[in-house]
Amino acid sequence: MSNQHWDATKIPDQKGKVIIVTGSTSGIGKEAVKVIAGKNAKVIMAVRNVDKGKEVVNVIKKKFKKADIDVRKLDLTNLNSIRAFANLIKEDYDRLDILINNAGIMFSPYSKTVDGFENQFGTNHLGHFALTGLLMPLLKKTEGSRIVVLSSTGHTMGNLNFEDLNWETRKYNTQKAYCDSKLSNLYFTYELARRLNKEGDHPRITAAHPGWTATDLQKHSALMRRLNKLFAQHVNMGVLPTLRAAFDEDAKAGEFYGPSGIMNLRGYPVAHQSSKLSYDETISRELWKRSEEMTGIKF
Repeated sequence: MSNQHWDATKIPDQKGKVIIVTGSTSGIGKEAVKVIAGKNAKVIMAVRNVDKGKEVVNVIKKKFKKADIDVRKLDLTNLNSIRAFANLIKEDYDRLDILINNAGIMFSPYSKTVDGFENQFGTNHLGHFALTGLLMPLLKKTEGSRIVVLSSTGHTMGNLNFEDLNWETRKYNTQKAYCDSKLSNLYFTYELARRLNKEGDHPRITAAHPGWTATDLQKHSALMRRLNKLFAQHVNMGVLPTLRAAFDEDAKAGEFYGPSGIMNLRGYPVAHQSSKLSYDETISRELWKRSEEMTGIKF
């Protein structure tokens, strides 16, 4: 809990490093790319809209003329897209220092992914589960590699229903589905941390959440957009938990970073505890098993 005022100035030069940020055309992901590019890393923007990604690059290069950014197509709602992305990355790069699983959707109307998964669970959890598994050989090949998984304070209201993960028999509740997906992010983080620890191997995996940060993530909630003016912090603060989870050398595998202020909504990033339920190893193992079955990806 030390170092209450950790910020981006604590990140050393990243020249020679290769870093992937998913969902990086807006919000936390976009801000992370800007900061990391400014630290001289090779940044791969993994995005659904390549044209929008290139627009972001043009903006960043106005500030950092030598920014080295590679925009790649990735649709986390489509397992074929995830496989294609991962295969190209493994062909084109011989190292991967950090994978930041940032992309996410929140409170969206009911729909299914290309592969038939409930959209929020499929995008926020299963898509990143598959991506991480496919990129694991490259991460393991890279000394000191790391993975960061983005969760949310909403995880505290999650409680998985293994009888109906895709919301096919229950009345759909978009807020509940979102919170379940964010709890799944933590089950994944903690379970992978345990598995890697048993192997005595890297990568080191951590989790983060941005507190209440004003981003496009809230586009489906009129109430949250109105409350942004009262409670939200700017994205340059909201990105700090992600960056600390990714770059702080003292961060330990399985730690969860978020703002230090009241109710963890805003402030400088610190490590803190997630919900009691999120540490349930029986549930995390069951989710892992189901995730492998649903995606066809085994680590």
